Amino acid sequence: MNNQKSVAFVSLGCAKNLVDSEKMLGQLAEAGCAVTNDESDADVIVINTCGFLDASRREAVEVIREAVGRKKTGRCRRVVVAGCLVQRDGEGLLKHVPGVDALVGVNNRDDVVRAVLNGDGRNRGRGRPDVFLSDYHPFVQTDQARLRLTPRHYAYLRISEGCNQKCTFCTIPSIRGAMHCKPPQVVLNEARELVDDGAVEINLIGQDTTSYGEEFANGYGLDRLLRALDGVDGLSWVRLMYVYPSVMTDAIIDAIATCDRVVKYIDMPLQHINDRVLKAMHRRVTRAETIELLGRLRERIPGVFIRTTMIVGFPGETDAEFDELVAFVEEFGFDALGTFKYSLEPDTPAGRMKGQIPARVKRERYDALMQAQQAVAFQRADALVGRTLSVLVDGADSDGAMVGRHAGQAPTVDGVTYVQGTPRPGEFVTVRCTERRGYDLAGVPTTVPLSVLA
Repeated sequence: MNNQKSVAFVSLGCAKNLVDSEKMLGQLAEAGCAVTNDESDADVIVINTCGFLDASRREAVEVIREAVGRKKTGRCRRVVVAGCLVQRDGEGLLKHVPGVDALVGVNNRDDVVRAVLNGDGRNRGRGRPDVFLSDYHPFVQTDQARLRLTPRHYAYLRISEGCNQKCTFCTIPSIRGAMHCKPPQVVLNEARELVDDGAVEINLIGQDTTSYGEEFANGYGLDRLLRALDGVDGLSWVRLMYVYPSVMTDAIIDAIATCDRVVKYIDMPLQHINDRVLKAMHRRVTRAETIELLGRLRERIPGVFIRTTMIVGFPGETDAEFDELVAFVEEFGFDALGTFKYSLEPDTPAGRMKGQIPARVKRERYDALMQAQQAVAFQRADALVGRTLSVLVDGADSDGAMVGRHAGQAPTVDGVTYVQGTPRPGEFVTVRCTERRGYDLAGVPTTVPLSVLA
């Protein structure tokens, strides 16, 4: 079998998908494949898809069609489609995009090498594409030996897979299965490997990071994992993403507050604030409980940056319920907030609910909430002008300006901080913030001590 093939890889979707892509790339490299960024120079194109929302599925289909078209015009002889869309739609995807040569579901990630090298999938020898698709959700063991797609100095570390929350709008449990966690030692081994590979910032991810360890008999939870990661030599920042509010404990809050390497940043998707809507979403938390939790976070973690996401246009959402959401966002003052227009997913409980909101109304509510949050975000950012911040330099933008992030700015989802001078990527620089530029900040290197944010 000739395995000296050049492979171009397209990774779509979230950071969790990115980790899968990096692991598959590592496996392909170990198998002797040459990885290229140029699809026109690739023997095989692999597309790791997202199937979470209708918009992501449309994007994936467009990318797949473009890749299939390259078999007629370029060097490409094989197109492999992997990931969530394959797991969700299975072989039905082949009806929409003829010309795909292999399908690899999320539970069959380790079959990517066989898929790329024209392996022995289920339909081998029948004149049809190879299919590597199983409903069995394997226990996550390790994502080590990845070929990373992020800059060398930061990485994502997945601590669990799947989800037990069963929100009525979400397809993740049907795609990724029930929650299962990596053993602590596996997480720590991965963290050390990433640090050895140059990472100084690790972003912890999972469908629900707060529930980490709930299946362990010894009571080892996220709080203990954070404290263990705090002791990893060479690591500067540990960032917590995808926090679920109903299972946020005092022990986790204390770990964030007291661990030196754990940045004072929490990404906690709340989705809504109205009690009826929260119940319909099956979020297992109330308005009062949410407000109490947010108050505890700000009281016990001085200077904490809180990011959230909200959904507008959920089935049955009234004007009054939406107005309540806007008022809450204006009152609390989130440092960052993302908004999604509710996407009707037919295979979810919410997709079968009455009172589906017209697209026009969802667009209007999206615009209104983002406008409200813009004023809040600008005010929160203005409060940082004049302060000194530790900034991790990511590199230069298209205009040559050096760009980095302070602890309250997560990669790709938040604003950035522009830094004068020529610091190197991966370097920490103490910066005096001189101005706000929209959602971003700008500053100059300084020897003045860091400000204490409160």
